[in-house]
Amino acid sequence: MNDIAKRDAILVVDDSASIRDMVSFTLDSAGYESHVSSDGMEALEFATDHSVRAVVTDVNMPRMDGITLISELRKLEHYRYTPILVLTTESGVGKKLAGKEAGATGWIVKPFDPEGLLKTIRRVL
Repeated sequence: MNDIAKRDAILVVDDSASIRDMVSFTLDSAGYESHVSSDGMEALEFATDHSVRAVVTDVNMPRMDGITLISELRKLEHYRYTPILVLTTESGVGKKLAGKEAGATGWIVKPFDPEGLLKTIRRVL
């Protein structure tokens, strides 16, 4: 496993390129080092070999959804206590409960407010 964090590295996982770009730009502009993945499977492959300070993930993605990704990340020793934020259009109680049970640290509903995202990131780090 490589610890890639020169600055506070954050993994951004979303199947929407525009959301990945907006979140990554927001984080990079605030001094974080963002790494992006387009789905849960790609993110898990990255996370197996690299350590980041936090993860921001969507729920509905191809190949591996965000809830499954959270569960799989929590199985990795170096992600057991890493903050994982869910950034999604899903706002139902059932999905939030599933996210919490999988190990999500927090839940942010899209469209996201860049300042609100940064405030949440600062709070969990």
